[in-house]
Amino acid sequence: MPVYEDLDSLKILLGEIYSEYGKQYDIIVVDDGSQIHPLTRDCFLNLNLNVDLISLKRNVGHQEAICVGLNYFFMQKKTCDIAVVMDSDGEDAPKNIKYLVNSLQSSDHDVFVASRRKRSESWKFKFFYKIYKFGFSILTGKSIDFGNFFCIKRDALEKFLEYPEISIHLAGALIRSKLSIGFELLDRTPRYSGSSKMNFQNLVLHGFRAFMVFAEDSLVRVGTFCAALAFLTMFLAFTILVLKFVGLSSPGWFSISLGILALVLIQTGTLTLMMLMLTGVVKSNERKKDYQQLVKNVSNGLSHE
Repeated sequence: MPVYEDLDSLKILLGEIYSEYGKQYDIIVVDDGSQIHPLTRDCFLNLNLNVDLISLKRNVGHQEAICVGLNYFFMQKKTCDIAVVMDSDGEDAPKNIKYLVNSLQSSDHDVFVASRRKRSESWKFKFFYKIYKFGFSILTGKSIDFGNFFCIKRDALEKFLEYPEISIHLAGALIRSKLSIGFELLDRTPRYSGSSKMNFQNLVLHGFRAFMVFAEDSLVRVGTFCAALAFLTMFLAFTILVLKFVGLSSPGWFSISLGILALVLIQTGTLTLMMLMLTGVVKSNERKKDYQQLVKNVSNGLSHE
């Protein structure tokens, strides 16, 4: 679980996990470069839990923080067969962990994700989220209806960690990985304390990162649309020329029509060029990162001592 300046929520969450499961789980907490309330060993005294704390050198965002935790899990927790990823603010209810894990263990799927049945956000968030899902479906041909709350088998995680897109958008990378994904309908609950660090700008940026994971798919779809629009523009321009020469166009209509079509053609070319540039930038950054470079220090086995 990634944590950024949210110690109060983390303590409540760990307390609920202990109440629900005792010491059944090993917990990996990734402090995403908190400056005001950095996590230390003292934060975990008397919790009676098996906690490993990874402190990052700087704030890298919750997607990369989760990647650090997953890499740590794979390298250090070799006796654990399943990794559960969740937020630390309470919106991913601890009581739902058992539903994800039980569903994964009783199925042939590689991953089980929490598909939201009920959300606690405002109507504005829900409205823009529906627009985002619709746009994502149109541009990529994929559907996305889950976030960071999921569990994954160890052997599937080994394959998943080879995808550099996981640091951009975890949910998008899961879809791209072609792993077998199962869905568990779960409610999203209100956060425990304070307000979310994800403002509207960060949410929009997070949404655009999902498109970056499927930059090539989006390029094909946008390119096909632009090509069709370009052919339609040229056909209409030819039709306008024919009407002009046979004398069926009114004064001024010919130049205005051609001007509008020229603008459409220029914008079509610009959109295609932008998609090509975006795809090139994404592909040039597709390399597996060394997450050890982000780690400041690691505290193992924090519990009640």
